[in-house]
Amino acid sequence: MSANPFNGFTDYGVGIGLRIPHYRHILERRPGVDWFEIISENFMVDGGRPLAILDQILEQYRVVQHGVSMYLGSADPLDREHLRRLKALARRTRTPWLSDHLCWGSVDGRYTHDLLPMPYTWEAVRVTAAKIRQARETLEVPVIVENVSSYAEFHASEMTEWEFLNEVAERADCGILLDVNNIYVSSRNHGFDPFTYLNAVPAERVAQIHIAGHSKFEKYILDTHDHPVLDQVWRLYARAIQRCGPTATLLEWDDRIPPFEEVHAEALKANRYLLAAEPDRQLVLP
Repeated sequence: MSANPFNGFTDYGVGIGLRIPHYRHILERRPGVDWFEIISENFMVDGGRPLAILDQILEQYRVVQHGVSMYLGSADPLDREHLRRLKALARRTRTPWLSDHLCWGSVDGRYTHDLLPMPYTWEAVRVTAAKIRQARETLEVPVIVENVSSYAEFHASEMTEWEFLNEVAERADCGILLDVNNIYVSSRNHGFDPFTYLNAVPAERVAQIHIAGHSKFEKYILDTHDHPVLDQVWRLYARAIQRCGPTATLLEWDDRIPPFEEVHAEALKANRYLLAAEPDRQLVLP
């Protein structure tokens, strides 16, 4: 069924990130996973084991691509070679959309390999929206943008983060990958109400949702993806599903990765909230 009217995005159910420690389990046991998300950059190669594994996964599962280095918020032009490789991979995977982060990470051709928060200014809105439109035209696949977790703010900002996200999505006419864990992390680091953020996001543009765990330190919270999802994040997810309806949901677990069964069981907890939004949906038990 259609999750949201925007661009015909579809509710694919509950997925998990495809990670190396789980390759053997997936290929040998073929577990009942709705879909897998891959980090695009891990497979933007000319050959070898990564693509061989990916092709085997594609024989059995739907795969959706998620990127970490398009740097849509950087002042630098988009990297044409990066887009060329990304487009080739998208054709291979037949991904329904490509996601990347609403961030910057490069200056004058030098790359930080990090997802850096942006100044929330009107100039940044204009530049970022234009680059998203350009990426979509080049890649010939819908592009959706993810809100990042942040640990610093710019004095130059002219609006809130959620206002910035909304303005960029509206001007670029793109979808949103709503990371509810990132909303919670940033809310604790910067002292705002996460539900104020969540309630302001245009529900009709939310094409996918990320859930994940985080780590609490003395003065800040870090988006570590190495724990189960905390109760506070599940509450935000419940509100997101209440507003958006059943939406493709992905559990991220990227460090201290436990056995496949544990990660899959954690992801499937999302079904209780999806069922509440759509009573006739069949519950998949972990």
